[in-house]
Amino acid sequence: MNPMSRRPLLLGAASFAALAALALTGCGGADGLGPGDAAPSVSVQPRPEAVWPAWSGKSSRSPGAEAATRQPPPRALRGLPKVGSAGLASLDVRAVLRADPRTKPLAGRGMIDRPGRAGLRPPMFLDLTGDKKPEMLVAADLESGRSVVAVYTERDGKVFPILLTSGRNVSVETIGPDLLVRTSCSEGGEQAVRFHWDGARMSTVSDIKNYKKPPRPTDTREPVPGDSGSPSPGGP
Repeated sequence: MNPMSRRPLLLGAASFAALAALALTGCGGADGLGPGDAAPSVSVQPRPEAVWPAWSGKSSRSPGAEAATRQPPPRALRGLPKVGSAGLASLDVRAVLRADPRTKPLAGRGMIDRPGRAGLRPPMFLDLTGDKKPEMLVAADLESGRSVVAVYTERDGKVFPILLTSGRNVSVETIGPDLLVRTSCSEGGEQAVRFHWDGARMSTVSDIKNYKKPPRPTDTREPVPGDSGSPSPGGP
């Protein structure tokens, strides 16, 4: 990934009560080959690249995402200046958060430059829609350990919200043009949700959960003569 295409981007985090409810969608299975079908040619698949590398030390995450189906197209945010040739990077990230009713409570958060603190991560700018114009990615880490991730795009000089998701211990990666959000599940497992631009918003294309098996308990009892079929020192 060209480092010049990734600039600090803003992510808001604040009171969850003011944010809209986020839903999780399931992942589908792959189809198999039928009799006589030729196997598809092997192609090189893109590898995940961390958006915020400092926050990617763990592979356990779990996000909530607004459902992409049965929703009207996103509306342009109001109260922002028209986006010029410099793109979304020319806008104040806090102004963008304030213009979005769902992220407005996050706008007053301070900036942070490393994990372990509450506040707004540096905003990042990546092309997720394929129009050669970087989107704005904003992330906010809360005191509770949860994080909020929002993505904005520009069209005809206007700013549109195209993704809002949240979770605990959030890390974000790119897979080609897609966004992969990893979070930890409350049940102790892991979840990874992959989002893809569908022409209107970043919609969920896969949602994978992995649950860790608890370690087998070990017997710490003191050995007792004759226990578990062991003969006593005196013999039978």
